[in-house]
Amino acid sequence: MNADRKSPPYFTYTSDNWNPLTYEEAADPATPAYLAYRGAKKFAEKTAWDFVRDQKPGFDLVTLCPSMTFGPVVHPVSDLDKLNESSAMLWKVARGEPLATARVPSWIDARDLAQAHVEALLRPRAGGKRYIVGGNEGFSYDLAAQIIEEEFEWAKGKVQHEEQKVDESYGIDGETAAKELGLHYTPFRKTVVDTISQLSKIGKDLSL
Repeated sequence: MNADRKSPPYFTYTSDNWNPLTYEEAADPATPAYLAYRGAKKFAEKTAWDFVRDQKPGFDLVTLCPSMTFGPVVHPVSDLDKLNESSAMLWKVARGEPLATARVPSWIDARDLAQAHVEALLRPRAGGKRYIVGGNEGFSYDLAAQIIEEEFEWAKGKVQHEEQKVDESYGIDGETAAKELGLHYTPFRKTVVDTISQLSKIGKDLSL
């Protein structure tokens, strides 16, 4: 994404778009960490494409570009205070901590992203392509708080709320990936409910 893009008009990011951030800007010590992180993603991917172009290896390349990734975890969790970042963000909402502000409105369920990886490997026509993956449903952490409070009795009156409008000034073309990789994107409510259900159970198990 282009963090400096001004809205309106409405804009749809596609696989043809690249973050205009330069290496010098990304590596500048004064650059905020989240922008440097985006630069790391961009230049790692460009290096991969350059390698395939220049070295012509005996395999092709597919890249997947997701935004925020939420969903149940499959790795062992020994301490809920050591969750991966995106899972921790939802768990903090459930615990009643102050809401963060979403830097982007787009997201994908981890299970859909996992399927995309498998399909990209198995479908020959995906070779040589890059995909933006994710549906058109935007999110905010206040929306997550509303869902948690509605779906979990123990969360009623516990979670915090803050008026957060979902950024609708731009969107992503996740439909190309859905069509070519056979994806059906999970609704945000289901992602939140499945994640919090799992994490609350883990929390109870850890306290036994």
